[in-house]
Amino acid sequence: MGTKKNADFFNEAARTRDAWRKRNWYYHKELLDFFLFVIPEKASVLEIGCSTGDLLKNLDPADGRGVDVSPEMIKRAKAKYPELDFSVDDVENLSLDGKYDYIVLQDLLGELNDVWRAFRCLRKVSTPRTRLIITSYNHLWQPLLMLAETLRLKGPQPQQNWLSLPDIENLLHLNHYEVVKKGRRFLLPFYIPLLSRFVNRYLAKLPLIRNLCLVQFVVAKPLPGEPETKDYSVSVIVPTRNEAGNIDRLIAETPVMGKGTELIFVDGDSDDGTVEKINEAIKKNPGKDIRLILQGGAFGKADAVRKGFQAARGDILMILDADLTVPPEDLEKFYLALAEGKGEFINGSRLVFPMEKEAMRTLNMFGNKVFSMIFTWTLGQRIKDTLCGTKALFKTDYERIKAGRKYFGDFDPFGDFDLLFGASKLNLKLVEMPISYKERTYGVTKISRFRHGLLLFKMSFIAFKKLKSN
Repeated sequence: MGTKKNADFFNEAARTRDAWRKRNWYYHKELLDFFLFVIPEKASVLEIGCSTGDLLKNLDPADGRGVDVSPEMIKRAKAKYPELDFSVDDVENLSLDGKYDYIVLQDLLGELNDVWRAFRCLRKVSTPRTRLIITSYNHLWQPLLMLAETLRLKGPQPQQNWLSLPDIENLLHLNHYEVVKKGRRFLLPFYIPLLSRFVNRYLAKLPLIRNLCLVQFVVAKPLPGEPETKDYSVSVIVPTRNEAGNIDRLIAETPVMGKGTELIFVDGDSDDGTVEKINEAIKKNPGKDIRLILQGGAFGKADAVRKGFQAARGDILMILDADLTVPPEDLEKFYLALAEGKGEFINGSRLVFPMEKEAMRTLNMFGNKVFSMIFTWTLGQRIKDTLCGTKALFKTDYERIKAGRKYFGDFDPFGDFDLLFGASKLNLKLVEMPISYKERTYGVTKISRFRHGLLLFKMSFIAFKKLKSN
């Protein structure tokens, strides 16, 4: 979902936006009542994704500013409400100045390309007294909303991020906000005389039933001051086996982080010219710190990671898969999460944002979700994606994990669970970093769904035995 793609979509949608609002008047009225309850009159209000301006106008702000990526939406908003201030802007690259008491994001998170970056950009227009008011759709309603679009009962929308409340809270935490309040509303989002009011005012507030509501909301505030960012050196470990076509992009797109970044390739007997490609790249990039290690007859990602960690000189250790399914530029987010003290072990999560069509097979997706529930329960910390290859931790903590490895045994061919189990036993703070998962464009996957699936069940039992039962 790029910004331009969204702008083109909403430029087209602007023609019928007001008609759809009128048709679904009850939903928008209930949503307005919620915002009027949490935002006092005559406040300074910034609405991100303001559309044609109706919500901002009805909030009656003393200082009202609306921004949208769609020039056509802004043109219509200015024509309808000339007394308010509207402009074209992108929350993921915000150019706006000024500070606001309230920042409204109504049903917007689902349409953003990078929610992490959007929250970070909003800090520039916030004060410690600012409140972010966020509403988004409950993912349980995804099939019903898609059906409603097909039946033309609601307006069309671009592909959505179906974020849960914990996902939103985590993204806010990573960007130095704290949640003040959260909840759910609207069990019946269309009007049936007498029934709608009763259902939404009373039934929708009951335990368990409230989890079925259409809209989830979060009220958040920036934490005081800017996060203190310490300066560290970084080692990025890239296990490779037949990834020659990805080497140039890996080197070009891996960011320089902190006091310096070294890139360590660990090759497991490639026969497609990967080693030659890496050596060629080292010569072509004398200004970059790039090294190559050969596994020397050994195989498996776990062995490659351990050899890379052993050779690493950085304060922070990162793992990046060579298949480029995770964009290397996302590593900067992992670095900031550690450098700003948001966590001590940062685990990538591919299961938050929409992924490209062929990025993960259906059976793999189902397996990941099952093992997510198992390991979250076993480790006592939220792990939404157990097998994402992108991870980051401090080298000092890795040395402690390594020293305690004998407790679990040498059982893990991937290396992911060796690190996760060790971090859990050491009570490190595990934090997940949502990433955009891309389709592989070169080479073939090294994962066997059934053979490795059985290994995962074995690891689940080991985790239960060594962590939960003790």
